[in-house]
Amino acid sequence: MQHYADIDLLTLSLASHIRWINFLDKYFDAGMLIKEYDTELDNYRGQKSGLGDWLAMRSRDTFLTHTAFYMAAGRCVAYVARKVGMKVEEEKGMAVAKKIQDRIVHLYLKNGKDNFDFPHGSASHTPGPEMSLFARIVPGQKRCVVLKNWFRRSGHTWPGEEEKRFLNAVSEEDIAVMADTGEVTKRGKDWSLGWSQWQGFNEGIFAIRYALKTLSDTGFHHIALRKASGFGMATSEYMMRHNATTMWESWWRSEDLYSRNHPMLGALAEWMPSSVAGVSHYPTTTGARKMLFWPRFPKSATTLDYASATQGTVRGDYSIAWRFEDLPADKSQYNSATVQIRVRFVVPPGGEGVARSPIFTSSKTTATLRQATINPDLVYAKSAAEKECMMRRKARKGFPYSWEYDRVKEQWYKHESGKSIGTPCESFLFHSSLGGMKWGIDRDITSTFSQRTDVQVAPGFYELIFTNWQLEKEVEGTGRIGNLPEYYNSDDLGPYCEDSSTFEWNIDDATHII
Repeated sequence: MQHYADIDLLTLSLASHIRWINFLDKYFDAGMLIKEYDTELDNYRGQKSGLGDWLAMRSRDTFLTHTAFYMAAGRCVAYVARKVGMKVEEEKGMAVAKKIQDRIVHLYLKNGKDNFDFPHGSASHTPGPEMSLFARIVPGQKRCVVLKNWFRRSGHTWPGEEEKRFLNAVSEEDIAVMADTGEVTKRGKDWSLGWSQWQGFNEGIFAIRYALKTLSDTGFHHIALRKASGFGMATSEYMMRHNATTMWESWWRSEDLYSRNHPMLGALAEWMPSSVAGVSHYPTTTGARKMLFWPRFPKSATTLDYASATQGTVRGDYSIAWRFEDLPADKSQYNSATVQIRVRFVVPPGGEGVARSPIFTSSKTTATLRQATINPDLVYAKSAAEKECMMRRKARKGFPYSWEYDRVKEQWYKHESGKSIGTPCESFLFHSSLGGMKWGIDRDITSTFSQRTDVQVAPGFYELIFTNWQLEKEVEGTGRIGNLPEYYNSDDLGPYCEDSSTFEWNIDDATHII
């Protein structure tokens, strides 16, 4: 519905949706008892049979996954019925969804720890609170404390056989380097690779999306970036250093069981355009009529200094690009410099846009919006930018090294050699052919943005400039496989978790159904 607004398809499929929740209403509770999920979860310790966060590094909370998707089935019926004007079915769907949501809330606040975990849980299963925060399951008055306690989670060492074999065939010098960076730590007497909660991934097929989106949407986009750009086991970097050109099915190395070409862990691909670049469907839109432009930036330019994306729709392409400007030549100042951020975005004919601001980092920050008086030749700019990017790829300016195995020495070694994969290329929206742009009057929207009020924009080519943007050092935490006391000991988690307008799921919001 968000993409195409196909009412006919919804009308045809609604009866099937209703049959599905009727089936769940009749058999779900009895089936869960057969699977030995007792009603109050007094005997539940996590990870029973059935639907779970497949191939996560953590143990799986299968009860939450089962039950949350039951709730989502009710929400889907309510959403679809509302779109086709069937009030009775809409109310039925909402009633089912609310009943199941209340059940989850009762059980997952029962332990009194405010970590949104099952009664005997130890904050070590997945999905954790990230799914319940994203899907508006956690009650509004508990959101900030649940978010706060989420940052107590940490990573762990990993006992995988392939990883052990790898470390046994790495030189002492390379082990020392990995130990200095925290990539390896001791597991008993032996060195071990480990997975990270906040500088890499541990989530499986479901929770990757929820972790990244929840962090980005609640004011901790810099932590989401750190997860996605992390190094070592259970990261994209780990796959690429072992010569991956496609996503693996598992975060760990597998020479015989799991696929090396599998999109299962690919939720990164949806998060990058929507959160890193900042263009996505407005949650309540239909037929891609309205898109959200919400660029969010890292605290430090050492993490990332530009991003871009294009979202294709039936109405045309919505594009966005941003970059830090006036960065100092000395990169050691990337944690403290005051810079300018230039954002450009395009709303196609017949479309609508909503510009949303990230949280200002300084009281001196200003925001100015202006529109091109004549739409530029973006077709040429895109073609020229793609040719230049292809030249950079041929020059192999991407990922700089890989681990290779010396069969004579029977040892892994780091081979320094650039790859085409990972080659950075700036957006066509900043191509040199657009240097002569003519702009209309500057519109000061500092006050609007500082009050976290969205700005509606009509079709056109826009430029948004933030001045006096203060860069900051990223939080340290307690190491690569540690947690983030800077946040779980803080009484200020920003404005998003306290935003009452997002406490309850909006029946017109397809994005947060689950």
